[in-house]
Amino acid sequence: MTHEAGWAHAPGALRAPSWLREPSDPNALVSQLWPQTAHKRDGVLTVGGVRLTDLVAEHGSPTYVLDEQDFRARARAFGTAFADYDVFYAGKAFLCTTVAQWVADEGLCLDVCSLGELTVAERAGFDMARVGLHGNNKSLAEIEKAVTLGVRRIVLDSFEEIERVAEAAERLGRTQSVMVRVKAGVEAHTHEYIATAHEDQKFGFSIADGQALDAVRRVVEAPSLTLLGLHSHIGSQIFQTAGFEVAARRVLALHARVSEELGVESPEMDLGGGFGIAYTTQDHPADPAQLATEMTKIVEHESAALGIEAPRLSIEPGRAIVGPAMCTVYEVGTVKHVTLDGSASRTYVSVDGGMSDNIRPALYDADYSCTLASRRSDAPPVLARVVGKHCEAGDIVVKAEFLPADVRAGDLVAVPGTGAYCRSMASNYNHALRPPVVAVRDGETRVVVRRETIDDLLATDLGNDLGTDKGMAP
Repeated sequence: MTHEAGWAHAPGALRAPSWLREPSDPNALVSQLWPQTAHKRDGVLTVGGVRLTDLVAEHGSPTYVLDEQDFRARARAFGTAFADYDVFYAGKAFLCTTVAQWVADEGLCLDVCSLGELTVAERAGFDMARVGLHGNNKSLAEIEKAVTLGVRRIVLDSFEEIERVAEAAERLGRTQSVMVRVKAGVEAHTHEYIATAHEDQKFGFSIADGQALDAVRRVVEAPSLTLLGLHSHIGSQIFQTAGFEVAARRVLALHARVSEELGVESPEMDLGGGFGIAYTTQDHPADPAQLATEMTKIVEHESAALGIEAPRLSIEPGRAIVGPAMCTVYEVGTVKHVTLDGSASRTYVSVDGGMSDNIRPALYDADYSCTLASRRSDAPPVLARVVGKHCEAGDIVVKAEFLPADVRAGDLVAVPGTGAYCRSMASNYNHALRPPVVAVRDGETRVVVRRETIDDLLATDLGNDLGTDKGMAP
């Protein structure tokens, strides 16, 4: 019930969520939330053999800490489990030149969705025959560069795009392989903004109203295009394969219609990604082997029911590979204790980052965990909220977590599961400088994305170049 003085005064407003249990030891790590090499020694968090206190002393805070060994292991696990598939790492989760090279090393393909991401792949020397271009509104520059470079596939998302890609390929003297993105009318059990297969959203062609079949027909009629197959992505942070089952049934039915009515055999089908990870103890993701077994059974069963040969499948994990491989370390600046109605209380821990380096809590109401990373404490646990330094009440990094009661300024706090969409969505809000990404392995650190500087920030601000000599008032 909403209190007349506001939500914060409602009964239970300062209680921990039902899934969050008070720990007996607030220093302990919940291992499933962290990179595989993470552990604590004398209370100091170590990742990739590097003590985060030493890392911050050298590289500052906040800093994204990327465990190379963990990233490679997760990429390899997907490649092994889905050995009969094409596994495209979804670069939108997080991409830099080094990560693109790791993806190539581990034998995965790469999915990009902008000119910038495509250029990073090119810079990394990625084999373009293993690159796919995505996006619902690709520019002519993006299309022409993709065709020129010879990407393996372009995923088409609109009738206008079919024409643009066909014209670009013809003009460049190429034949471009494409997939048609369809929406299967599936309501994935995830946040509204990351559910992408229901009818009322921007992505893809609807199967239900016949647009998808019409789109395939137009592709088939274009001499400069080759149809690889159909593409379906139902959303993100999904833990159950039931949504994939419904989507596969509907997409395979369309696949069969394409063969029967248009006389065209499309050899492939993409079921997208969106596999969930554990951000907190309430999350229970499946491992790649389990996902592969369940999704293969789904496609084989539905194909048999339709009397068709199962197409070659591809998937697009991004978050599931890079998400758990990275954590973010912050320095505590201030600590406040809030008490309402004389009883319930919460400790507000302000850190030197916030929504500029992790917008997901504000954007998706996402939950995160955290731990005291710089020392061991003998103090009892208290319910804490980790907040950022930006001028927004919604600038929350971790909504609810138990930290030692003596948490104080100068402490380091680390947040796991920040590999996906944190650095990718980072901003300069309040003119903040985006943190670096520091890769760790075998006790060594390597900056793979450097910290922004004030000079970087001001490089696009042309105020001093537009002075009175250009006719403007001083």
